Amino acid sequence: MKKVRVLIAKPGLDGHDRGAKVVAKHLQESGYEVVYTGLHQSPEQIVAAALQEAVDVIGISILSGSHNFVFPAVMDLLREKGLGDVLVFGGGTIPEDDIPGLLAAGVKVLFRPGTPLQEITSFLQANVG
Repeated sequence: MKKVRVLIAKPGLDGHDRGAKVVAKHLQESGYEVVYTGLHQSPEQIVAAALQEAVDVIGISILSGSHNFVFPAVMDLLREKGLGDVLVFGGGTIPEDDIPGLLAAGVKVLFRPGTPLQEITSFLQANVG
């Protein structure tokens, strides 16, 4: 059985990646293959890594407030590259009012600070295996 591959990405100039690393480690321990991009990735770099690594899922952590730019840019690039079937989820300090627009852009779900890690794995199990 093929393992689900997850790319954890940390875009922009935000240097706070503890949450992304915690999620990456948790997913790895839960049986997922995880690739972490490291800090300061552009939407183009995130999509290029997703293409290169042939991932099934992209998780994007944003604390900088650039979510209304980064998520739509990533979703547009994924569609341009023929990767529209890659599931994208996000996490970070995203105001409640911004969530409907991001979901409409194609982000499957957004996890806010304090979300139990099991909630993330339960979501992935239900949506990609």
